[in-house]
Amino acid sequence: MKQRSKLSQQQTQNVEHDARQETRQQSGQEFATADELLRFDAAQTAVPPHLAERLKESIANAGPAPRRSWWHRLLG
Repeated sequence: MKQRSKLSQQQTQNVEHDARQETRQQSGQEFATADELLRFDAAQTAVPPHLAERLKESIANAGPAPRRSWWHRLLG
């Protein structure tokens, strides 16, 4: 019985140690620019379904962008 107790304590310590190491690895990430950070975050964050639906509706209702006048296109 005593041996089983020691074993389970050791297993618990190993799991806690692994969790701490994983946390350190996750928090150790560095980004050169804010854009990289935002891209990384966006890749790991799921968009809620109701927001995705609202975004699709907004894009559908936006229509085409207005054309620039001929003199803006000519002169830049």
